[in-house]
Amino acid sequence: MRALLLIAAAVLSAVAQAARAGDSSDSEPAWRASALALVPAGYVAGTAYRTEGSTGYLAVYPATSNDPKTSGSVFAARQVLVVTLTADATRATSAELKPRTGPAPDNDDDDFARLHAELTAKRAKLPAGTEPCDLGAWSIDKDSSGLNVRAEPSIKARVLGTLPPPYRLRLGGAENTPEGGWLTEFRIIGFRDGWFLIEDARPPGKDYEDETRYPRSAPKPYAGRGWVASNKVGANYANGATRMGGLFQAPFIDAKWMPAQRELGGALDTDGGPKRIFACSGLWGLVESHDGVRGWWRALCSNQVTNCS
Repeated sequence: MRALLLIAAAVLSAVAQAARAGDSSDSEPAWRASALALVPAGYVAGTAYRTEGSTGYLAVYPATSNDPKTSGSVFAARQVLVVTLTADATRATSAELKPRTGPAPDNDDDDFARLHAELTAKRAKLPAGTEPCDLGAWSIDKDSSGLNVRAEPSIKARVLGTLPPPYRLRLGGAENTPEGGWLTEFRIIGFRDGWFLIEDARPPGKDYEDETRYPRSAPKPYAGRGWVASNKVGANYANGATRMGGLFQAPFIDAKWMPAQRELGGALDTDGGPKRIFACSGLWGLVESHDGVRGWWRALCSNQVTNCS
């Protein structure tokens, strides 16, 4: 059901984005440039998403939203810079930071609100202080002993089990094993203090090989719930129905957008994955692109055979 909801949200978002792309009124309003000087310290300006007479509305987010130590949250209360404009609505004269009560018109946040509401409802079932997430990922740890899955988000916590290192399956030439071996996939369901809460780990490569020939001796991952260090986790970019070619400064589509590159060059898209995954919030992942841009991308997946478009 969740997959169907995500697909539906993506379709609705794509339609909305296409409509906006063809609307010349979607261009940056003249007053935004002068409003930037009025953005309070500690905030970063995003989209100027509405103009009503002599009042403009500028999306703003904490400057620390893309810092792994103080990463933003899609569940946090939002604020908006309400800007007083000149009579011709071309320049800003003053501004006030106010609570934001809802998404902007034509903003696809509404399309994903139900998905995030479901995650919010599950927060009570997660350990205290855990940020709810829902992303696909895999272990990138090559240690022959495997990646430790711990009972708490701490290097000192009890080890519940391990996730196998890359597995090189041999079936006499009938295997589909990639050069580096199959990675162990799982779902990320939460984040706290540099650790991901995961569950449902799958035997490496089992979903891609002939199940009738998959060896019984193949390594078996710990499939329960537990914590893994974020620097041992990787994934591919999936189609989150947002603007391609870069990352967002906060986990919202009207946050500041920053151009970023793929590993082999070219504008960032669903071909490949990030250099690093730092944190998550809802359907968003805080990542670093291969050219060093740190920001948020909506939707990560663990498909090792095709891209996740």
